Parts: sequence; C-alpha cells; structure tokens
Amino acid sequence: MANYRQSKIKDNLHLRARIIQAIRQFFIDNDYLEIDTPIRIPAPAPEAHIDAIPTAGHYLQTSPELCMKHLLAAGFPRIFQICKCFRQHERGRKHLPELTMLEWYHAGDNYRGLMDECEKLVCFVAHQLGRGNQLIYRNRPIDLARPWLRLSVTEAFRLYGSKSIDEAMASDCFDEVMALEIEPNLGDPGPVFLYDYPARHGALARLKPRDPLVAERFELYIAGIELCNGFSELTDAAEQRDRFEKELLLRQSLNKPSYPMPEKFLQVLADMPDAAGNALGIDRLVMLFADTDRIDDVVAFTPEEL
Repeated sequence: MANYRQSKIKDNLHLRARIIQAIRQFFIDNDYLEIDTPIRIPAPAPEAHIDAIPTAGHYLQTSPELCMKHLLAAGFPRIFQICKCFRQHERGRKHLPELTMLEWYHAGDNYRGLMDECEKLVCFVAHQLGRGNQLIYRNRPIDLARPWLRLSVTEAFRLYGSKSIDEAMASDCFDEVMALEIEPNLGDPGPVFLYDYPARHGALARLKPRDPLVAERFELYIAGIELCNGFSELTDAAEQRDRFEKELLLRQSLNKPSYPMPEKFLQVLADMPDAAGNALGIDRLVMLFADTDRIDDVVAFTPEEL
C-alpha cells in the first residue's frame, strides 16, 4: 500500500467529522438556520490586510460575511454556515489559503452576548467528544470550565507588551507586538477573550457608544491559538462606506490590488437589525482537540498535494 499522508492522520479526520457534526447540532438545538451562500462574489469587503483571490472578474470569498448580513436584513434572525474561504498569501504552520470557516449571526445580540455563546459552543463540542472541562494541548492542561477570562486589548498590552497600546499605535507596530509578544501568552491555562480593539482594527465593527476610539470586537485564544473574530455589527451605511474607502486607500499605499466597492451590501445595511457575528476557524479548533500544532495534520489535502 502506498505511503499516503492521509492514512497517517485518519484519526484526526474522524475527529474533524465529529467536531463538525457537534457544531451543527449546537446551532440546530439553539434555533439557528443553516444557510449556504455563494463562494464566488463580485466584491469582497475591502480590508487592508486580507487579500482575496480573483477569479474571472469575481473573487473567491474571504468570508461569507457580506451575503450573510444580506440575509439578516431580509429577516433571518439566527443563521450559521460552515464553508470554504480563500485568502491569498496565507500559508504556514497555522494558515492555509483555503480554510474552513464557521460563521454565525444573531440579531438583537452584541459582542458580549456572542462571547457567552462562543463559550457554550466550544464547551458543547468538548463534551460531545467526551473531553469534559479539560483539554490537553502540547502537554499543557487547558481548563475549559466557564466563565472564561475576558481581557481588554489595552490591559493585554499593559501586561505583556513592551509598549503601551498608544505607543504601538503611534509607531505602527500594533500587529507586530500582538503577534510576537501578546498572543503567545493568551489562552493558557484557560481560554481568554481579547476584546475592545482600537477602532481602526475593526473595519466592520460597531464603535462603543461611550468610547468611539474603541471597536466592539473580540478574538478568542486557547493555548496561544487565535480561534475566532467576532463583533457587534456596524449598521450605518455611510460610516461603513467611509471605512471601506479608508481601507482601499491603505491597500493602495501598500501597493496591493484595489477592490470594487460592495454597493449591494451597503444598500441593505439600512435594513439590517442590530446584531453580532462571529467567524471561527474550524481547522484550528480541530488542531486543538487533535493536539497538534500543524494545520496540515487536520485537513485531508494540503495545497501542495493537489
């Protein structure tokens, strides 16, 4: 028999299937509708640091966000989907240019409520797998017992950064300090939600009413791995257009390709209710439960095998 890589990770692929089945069960039990939106779209959300893959005058989606928000505006209050997303130039130990994403939206909720729901989801998956409230990852016990720690970005910079958040923003090294100094300290010995990002790091997130310099955005970290990105949704079309224009200018300054403005998405924002949404990387969630630090160990095919 040939020496297939897939044969060596058979247990992980069975685990992946069980995790996806548990995710579906969680959302069905909580009155969510599973939906299916196109992966080939005429205009992605303009974001400076996420690069879409062009295809015959359209783009492969980097996220199903724009279409899912259209459904929110059309009157679907709780929706989720598990789908493929595509991002250029993303390949590494924890990155693939084609990834599997779970994305869900809850009308009438905000980012704090979605943090609670995210906790419940991951704990439900753990219990369905017979893991209880503890996860062993790279020989480290991770305590999943709720409630999970919530840590503001400002406080994280104070605890772990070599610079304050204001200094990092002023010197344009926010992402560098986050990746090298802060993220490795997050999610051990238990999961942590990092929340309240600087406004310019939440292109589609609502700003805090009492502090417009801060976006109502969160990310979840477990054992140093970033699992998801969620926020209270911005529903002001004029403000969203302004943010998109700034992102396009930033892309231009970085010599990156420009994108068309997603006009149809902006048109439906006026009808979109207050809501919160979250995007969670399924590949990385499987990595945690499979106790591996290589994303290649939890996917049936890598780009290099095709």
